[in-house]
Amino acid sequence: MSSFPPSRGRPRDPRSHKAIIDAAAELVVEVGYAATSIGAVAARAGVGKDTIYRRWPGKPELVFEAVFTTTDDAPAPDTGTLAGDLTVLLQGLVNEFHAPAAAAALPGLLADFAADPELKARIRGDFLAPSKERLLIVFERALVRGEMAAETPVDLVLDTLAGAVFFHVGLVGEHPAPQLAALLATVVAKGIEVR
Repeated sequence: MSSFPPSRGRPRDPRSHKAIIDAAAELVVEVGYAATSIGAVAARAGVGKDTIYRRWPGKPELVFEAVFTTTDDAPAPDTGTLAGDLTVLLQGLVNEFHAPAAAAALPGLLADFAADPELKARIRGDFLAPSKERLLIVFERALVRGEMAAETPVDLVLDTLAGAVFFHVGLVGEHPAPQLAALLATVVAKGIEVR
């Protein structure tokens, strides 16, 4: 899980971090994104508001981390095939976007992103870029196995995968079929395979 750079001083208690993340995700589900406040998260987590503000600049970053980075700590999958690896990655995204917290948070987060270009840049830099970097190993392995060409636009492939899940599950709100991740992985792996 990516979070903002640590401040100086006393080391952070990982239990406080988990309590804050859990409280944010729970509150978004219970009261919605708009009604979730830093004060309410602090009260539920049993910490002071300053503790939260030392870790996150504001509610959007906190909620984004609580809701949309649940799979970021998982190691990059290694199933032996690109399609298999992509299926594992996509299933994690499908599960993340299908969770009640995602449905509750997404409209408010999208509105905040649209209204604040600096917020969008922070989310992209602090959360999305490190996640993409972690996933590059999947494509490096596929390249070594001869499953894809060196000139494959990996960033675009990752955006395509995430975009398909975001649109189908997060935006349109479709109930994901059990085979959704495998179908998307097969389509993308076929599209970039070496011919």
